[in-house]
Amino acid sequence: MRQHGSWQGDGIYFGADYNPEQWPEQVWAEDVALMRQAGVDLVSVGIFSWALLEPSPGRYEFGWLDRALDVLHAGGIHVDLATATASPPPWLAHRHPETLPRTADGTVLWPGGRQGYCPSSPIFRERSLALVETVADRYADHPAVVMWHVSNELGCHNVHCYCDVSAEAFRGWLRERYGDLDRLNDAWGTTFWSQRYHDWAEINPPRAALTFANPTQQLDFLRFSSDEQRAQLRAEREVLKRRVRQPVTTNFMIGMGIKHMDYHSWASDVDLVANDHYLTVTDPNAHLGLAFAADHTRGVAGGDPWLLMEHSTSAVNWQPRNVAKIPGQLRRNSLTHVARGADGVLFFQWRASRAGAEKFHSALVPHAGPETKVFDEVCRLGADLKALAEVRGSRVDAEVAILFDWEAWWGVELDSHPSVDVTYADRMRALYDALWRAGVTADVVHPSTDLSGYRLVLVPTLYLVRDADAEALRRYVAGGGTALVTYFSGIVDEHDHIRLGGYPGAFRELLGVRTEEFFPLLAGEQVTLDDGSTADVWTEWLHPAGAQVVASYQDGPLPGVPALTRHRVGDGTAWYLATRLDEAATDALVGRLLTEAGVRPPVAAPPGVEVVRRRADDRSWLFVVNHTDAEATLDATGTDLLTGQPCGGTLRVPAGEVAVVREEQAATQAVPAVEPSPAAAA
Repeated sequence: MRQHGSWQGDGIYFGADYNPEQWPEQVWAEDVALMRQAGVDLVSVGIFSWALLEPSPGRYEFGWLDRALDVLHAGGIHVDLATATASPPPWLAHRHPETLPRTADGTVLWPGGRQGYCPSSPIFRERSLALVETVADRYADHPAVVMWHVSNELGCHNVHCYCDVSAEAFRGWLRERYGDLDRLNDAWGTTFWSQRYHDWAEINPPRAALTFANPTQQLDFLRFSSDEQRAQLRAEREVLKRRVRQPVTTNFMIGMGIKHMDYHSWASDVDLVANDHYLTVTDPNAHLGLAFAADHTRGVAGGDPWLLMEHSTSAVNWQPRNVAKIPGQLRRNSLTHVARGADGVLFFQWRASRAGAEKFHSALVPHAGPETKVFDEVCRLGADLKALAEVRGSRVDAEVAILFDWEAWWGVELDSHPSVDVTYADRMRALYDALWRAGVTADVVHPSTDLSGYRLVLVPTLYLVRDADAEALRRYVAGGGTALVTYFSGIVDEHDHIRLGGYPGAFRELLGVRTEEFFPLLAGEQVTLDDGSTADVWTEWLHPAGAQVVASYQDGPLPGVPALTRHRVGDGTAWYLATRLDEAATDALVGRLLTEAGVRPPVAAPPGVEVVRRRADDRSWLFVVNHTDAEATLDATGTDLLTGQPCGGTLRVPAGEVAVVREEQAATQAVPAVEPSPAAAA
């Protein structure tokens, strides 16, 4: 239902969550003045204000919000107005303790944090929608409001509830999915361990049990839980759509390790895709994780521009050690999101809180006030975004796709599998990071996406895959595409049933191989391949069935057995990687694939310098983010929008700085594809 392009303003939005209710009203005018100084033009308001807006059931108090919106409008600040349902007020749990969520062992989770509700609770749904109706009716035509914000980070803390209300809702979801118990029993494989169900009432969520719970029961509960959160989004959206004309969104959490919401299925329920992203400070390559999150958000958005709803100016409050951002990092982080498709850059939050669980979370205005490094950098970023207004609405160039499916993530990390060391994000990030180091931009997309526009498709650890998606990959390759599939892919169908006849199941014929047995390695164990590369975690007893052997194990449990193969299918090529290569060998393999597929980076850049191109019709913009401590020199012709200076073929980007070049048309041809290393070419 997305209305493409309908949400953008005149440029790149800039702003933050704003919580005027936390401050005396005399501070509000100062806030607006500082917002104007910084270039802020969009703030999210009312996200956690239910207890103030409805202090008791059915009694609403809107005076403070009326005044806050009027002050913002008078100052020229647009508002993303929240439905305020993100966290229920204490009175709801006090009057209705049955709305509280329970863990798998039956523990009640009490109020005092946030999102303290069972997502299946009809009482919560009724009260929350009554609030949405009242807020929407009051502010549908307020001139400050340019978009609506459903709840906040749905499912961040309460995605799974195991209470009796949830159990009944789960049974209803299963009836809808399967229709009758025979189909459910077949899907769940209940002949195993005497689990056959004869009455719907016998079925529960996968609560704490003596040993491994039924894997398909677990998988379906994860699907159900994502759908329950989505149902809240859809219910609030429907209330809004009957009352307001502005676009509706909610903030996803793509790329932060939060795995239990299937955002691919949610994307059609919003008018624009918005995302929150925070760095993991213990990750030395956190800027690569940021790029991955941005590319994945763009993939969920179908390639359309998207909105960065939250990130941080500096430290957060919720990691074990909350490290501050060094000078320049705020700017690099923010403009990387813009480079990769964001048409708005917002933060949590405008003014750092005096009290509460997030009082040590950074903000645009720190506790120390505006005479600070952070606010100076905020003002510089505001000027940057104003200078980039013409980029709004353009799309990112990408010739490579990485297939990502939340259900495959859930499936591959269920219990009782061959190796606990096989995780979904591992090869996903390894391949993505290799592309990043090669200077190549990728779309991170669902397996059902039309792949015809890509030169190269990477398929990491796609353990669970549907027949239609496996067939789509085969057609892509046969039509001339190049694909790489990694180990533990294609193993099961959507019911988590093994695809019989040999691994890798759904991809066996495409890849021209057949594996008869897995040989996972012990912790710390390594093997050497005959091309000189090393690997760990995984090996398998693989037989070529039409594929060419590119590399084999030299030692370990399977000396002489193929580890890397290449298979011609129609006009294309399908590669299979049956082990976990080290970083150097992964880079070499990705380099070889890029060369074979004819994929080139936008321009040649030194290591550690990130280059992405956005394009609209006959115009293009080259974003260059220098993550190194040395000046970078690149070939570029055009005008740097951030400095206003022309570059006549050579662009110099100082250490830690960013450039955005509006390119002259003759300068937009890509550089030659990266060359493979000798090991990869062997």
